[in-house]
Amino acid sequence: MNYIWPLMILFSFFSAIATKNTTNLSSSIISSGTDAISLAIKLMGMICLWSGVIHIAEKSGLTKTLCKLLTPVLKLLFPGLKDKKTLEAIAMNMTANVLGLDNAATPLGLEAMSRLQTLNPNQNSASNYMVRFVVINTACIHIVPTTVALLRQEYGSNSPTDIIFPALITSVCTITVGLLMTTILKKVFR
Repeated sequence: MNYIWPLMILFSFFSAIATKNTTNLSSSIISSGTDAISLAIKLMGMICLWSGVIHIAEKSGLTKTLCKLLTPVLKLLFPGLKDKKTLEAIAMNMTANVLGLDNAATPLGLEAMSRLQTLNPNQNSASNYMVRFVVINTACIHIVPTTVALLRQEYGSNSPTDIIFPALITSVCTITVGLLMTTILKKVFR
């Protein structure tokens, strides 16, 4: 990435000079910077809101209830994992991801990963639980992709939630293949 971005910037700059579109380039740079700041503020607002909701859920005991509801799934995905706090962090991360709150799920994912690291017998490499959790976190099923819907609404989509069904199909396929690969590779590299 350290080479790709500078090359793209240089290519854009020289293309603008060659096509005599430096005015368009300058105005695009200014408007893009303004758009980026505006979008970042909107996304930060959403992150703050959902982080607060998740904090309230933890304080009210909702996280423990969700963890109990997800216990059959967690036992299937993480057989032998007994640490309740770790399972709770994984359950909350999965719940936030299912609701499409990717940015709010990040702190929960970091907490779950740090808890999995404390249970890891080999601190220099990722455990099977850690690898599986990364796959689940990365390729999670989105029932309501709220972040993408917000971005689509921000950029003028007439129906920003039209992506729900395609996103659901894609995420189910992705997580199925990811979990299948973790199972196969666990047996291959045992």
